[in-house]
Amino acid sequence: MSSSSPQQAAWLPKLVIAPSFVLSLLFIYGLMAWNGYLSVSASRLLPNYEFVGLQHYSALLDSDRFRVAMTNMAVFGFCFIGGAMALGVLLAILLDQKVRGEGVLRTIYLYPMAISFIVTGTAWKWILNPGLGLEHLMRSWGFTSFSFDWLVQQDMAIYCVVIAGVWQSAGFVMALFLAALRGIDDSIIKAAQVDGASLPTIYWRIILPSLGPVFFSTLLVVSHLAIKSFDLVMALTAGGPGYATDLPATFMYATAFTRGQIGVGAASATVMLATVAAIVVPYLYSELRGKR
Repeated sequence: MSSSSPQQAAWLPKLVIAPSFVLSLLFIYGLMAWNGYLSVSASRLLPNYEFVGLQHYSALLDSDRFRVAMTNMAVFGFCFIGGAMALGVLLAILLDQKVRGEGVLRTIYLYPMAISFIVTGTAWKWILNPGLGLEHLMRSWGFTSFSFDWLVQQDMAIYCVVIAGVWQSAGFVMALFLAALRGIDDSIIKAAQVDGASLPTIYWRIILPSLGPVFFSTLLVVSHLAIKSFDLVMALTAGGPGYATDLPATFMYATAFTRGQIGVGAASATVMLATVAAIVVPYLYSELRGKR
């Protein structure tokens, strides 16, 4: 018994982890591989495993709707990531001054993360609706010339999605940076103040540059949210007006599930996967290289 116990101790953790590993391998990476093959198959309404090469990818490039979705992805990604990061960092710095009522303010800022993107999209759909939201309220108060109808304008509707997304995600960014700021040694700030540095200069020149890992981790999470955004768009604009606010995720849903073009939808999903990999893989490589 004594000779077998070390072997049991070595194999027991592997046996416990094995079912989860196998299920993850099958239902995550296996389905990713299956989707990749569907993207080069003749699948339409039902899976058809006849190989057709890059035909569906060529159809994506020729699709005006997909080009609009990719353009929206660039606009939404840049504005959403930049807005959430900037607002989150600003809120974290303000709360780091140990203001009165910090606990209440922190709860208020974090509250949007407690609700789903469906609820966020629905709420902002009401707020931004010209007939019953902000525009209607301001005009009822006497500001008859006030206009905010971005939600029904093809060129501006995507920015309504940005506003809703930033509102929900800025609190999450704030929480990450506030935790990092609370880990900074106060002696660094005091030493810089003795040297005559102002508080904005201390944060800009000393503290924020030292939070590089937090920036990269937060950027990775927020970028992931931007790329896979689906429920927020569907609840807020449903991709409209027309398909002016389509993103790759909503395009994939529309082509694969409502138009019966499984191959084109799988190709769109593969493009999304490649976009995520382009962000995640360099980050993981830098992390592993740093540990070595």
